[in-house]
Amino acid sequence: MDHGDCSETLHELYHFLDGELTDEKRVQIRQHLEACPPCFEAFDFEAEIKQHLAQKCRDRMPDDLRARIARAIGHAEPDPAAP
Repeated sequence: MDHGDCSETLHELYHFLDGELTDEKRVQIRQHLEACPPCFEAFDFEAEIKQHLAQKCRDRMPDDLRARIARAIGHAEPDPAAP
């Protein structure tokens, strides 16, 4: 496998995972991943991390913390009971 192709594929991996590439570029990378086990391993690892982070980021923030942050950035009325 050409190391230049591997370097380019690994460089574009995050863009590929985020769907930020043209259809043509996605096809090229997909073909490379199917033919190159080391690059596919890197892709699989990064995809798993991305999925894990997405699941963890769905946790709901407590309403009082959300209100305090909104007040701190000026998107809410001040809470007269807040210190």
